Amino acid sequence: MSVSPIPAVVLAAGEGRRLAPLTHRRPKPMLPVANRPLLEYVVSALVEAGVDRIVLVVGHRQERIRTHFRDGDDWDVRIEYVEQSTRLGTAHAVAQVEPVVDGPFLVLNGDRIVDPALIADVRDRLLESGSPVVSVTPSKQPTRYGVVELDDGRVVSIQEKPHDVGDSALINAGVYGFGGDVFEAIRETPQEGGELAITTTLASYADADGISAVEYRGTWLDVTHLWDLLYVTEATIDGGRTAETASVHDRASVAADVVLGENVRVDANATVGGATALGANVTIGANAVVSNAVVLPDAVIEPGAVVNEAIVGESAHVGANATIAGGETSVIVDDTVHEGVDFGGVIGDTARLGGGVTVVPGAIVGDGATVEDGASVAGRLETDAVVRRG
Repeated sequence: MSVSPIPAVVLAAGEGRRLAPLTHRRPKPMLPVANRPLLEYVVSALVEAGVDRIVLVVGHRQERIRTHFRDGDDWDVRIEYVEQSTRLGTAHAVAQVEPVVDGPFLVLNGDRIVDPALIADVRDRLLESGSPVVSVTPSKQPTRYGVVELDDGRVVSIQEKPHDVGDSALINAGVYGFGGDVFEAIRETPQEGGELAITTTLASYADADGISAVEYRGTWLDVTHLWDLLYVTEATIDGGRTAETASVHDRASVAADVVLGENVRVDANATVGGATALGANVTIGANAVVSNAVVLPDAVIEPGAVVNEAIVGESAHVGANATIAGGETSVIVDDTVHEGVDFGGVIGDTARLGGGVTVVPGAIVGDGATVEDGASVAGRLETDAVVRRG
């Protein structure tokens, strides 16, 4: 594709509280999907769409983003950074780029994976119409997002996370096109719950019949809750891959749709099932079984352990014959009960499970927590908690 003169602003400042404990030490856009940060998929899609300048709005744990992407040379794109020191909503995040953006620009969320074609379509529509552009896509879970109503290709209403809109609806897909007048519109946007939401700003344009919609039915992957990381990883693995420095024992079994990072070691008679990503320096001990899992760098799964439908944090340790069996469960997030979730649980960064530990489906073990030999853990453990048997 030809190079675009329109810059892209990527919102990557959020903390991602619903994804704790994984976001305590890294921003949400740096969560790994098939061993690549979420944000890297966004940057790559922008480059493929022909964008040559990206402004990343950063905040929470921003050093992880700055260190990874630097000036963008590795992606053949110019990357700049603007800090949102106080996170006061998406419109507030967009407002931070006013000093560095002149003329029309694109806006994307840093934690959603979309096709480059959508970015190009929004850009082209913005250049044609000169008015704000919003992308929309069908969803079977519309109440998790902003629901958009169209009339002849124009946006007539946007409702943020409505309670009841039926089983399917068009939602805000999170790729926008704006002109410079959006900054004045943001200044006139009323706060809701102490935040400035871009959907509230867009509502003022919709009232004036001023928003064009681009309908989209391609790849749209979003990580809102911890278990979403498993689903998105499965959707992204795309046949699997193995780093040259990974070591798999001759008597180990590794499924085709698995990603093995640098210096991964899979020992004798271990089984790595499908939809699994093992980060750099991960060790899977003899006779262990790991499937439908995300294991972050430097974690150790000891011999005989079972890890299914689970996320194991960086430098975490799962003891010999420990069991994270997975299965359908209910998980409480921000006082909301999510039922029927297939989710074994999360073991936070540097947490340690002793030998023979049992993790009840849906358990969330905080960073640095310790579960001693033979104990069982359920619910949520806070950072550095200690659980003893009996």
